[in-house]
Amino acid sequence: MTQPPSVLLFDVMDTLVHDPYRQMPHFFGMSWQELAETRKPDSWIDFELGHIDEATFLDGFFADGRPFDQTGFLALFQEGYRWLPGVEELLSDLHIAGHEMHVLSNYPLWYQRIEAKLQLSTYLPWTFVSCHTGIRKPAPEAFLRAANSLERDPGQCLFIDNMEKNCRGAQSVGMDALLFVDSDSLRQDLSTRHLL
Repeated sequence: MTQPPSVLLFDVMDTLVHDPYRQMPHFFGMSWQELAETRKPDSWIDFELGHIDEATFLDGFFADGRPFDQTGFLALFQEGYRWLPGVEELLSDLHIAGHEMHVLSNYPLWYQRIEAKLQLSTYLPWTFVSCHTGIRKPAPEAFLRAANSLERDPGQCLFIDNMEKNCRGAQSVGMDALLFVDSDSLRQDLSTRHLL
């Protein structure tokens, strides 16, 4: 029988927690296309990598520097953070079963807001967040660094993410990966791997 993985690495946004990012066009009264044409290119990526702080991100959100309701924008995210259906129960079951789990996420320092609201660290620590590591998925180094830091071979790790490109990035370094669709299908996949 194939040995189950010794460590689980979880993406967070739209894998464990609802991502309010998708509400941005509605907040600004724009389409995604209009937002893409007016936003400062790469500002979100720079924020996720920790290259800029929150104030710099917000002040430079639009390429032309136009003002907007920054307080409302932050509230949009704060209010939108919530567990996806069935996920907290699944993490609890994995935690009770004694599995080692870690976050592997592309996200800015706003992860601290998620933690304050939902206490993800009850189940898994925020070990690998791009604003601290300086590396974003799906770069192979994001997965290799995580495995090396945990003193595991990539093949001993299982990565779960809602984006196919990130799963492919993990698989490219020999790491098993599961594409998250919903908590029920993930529970079935984890059972197949003898983790539940």
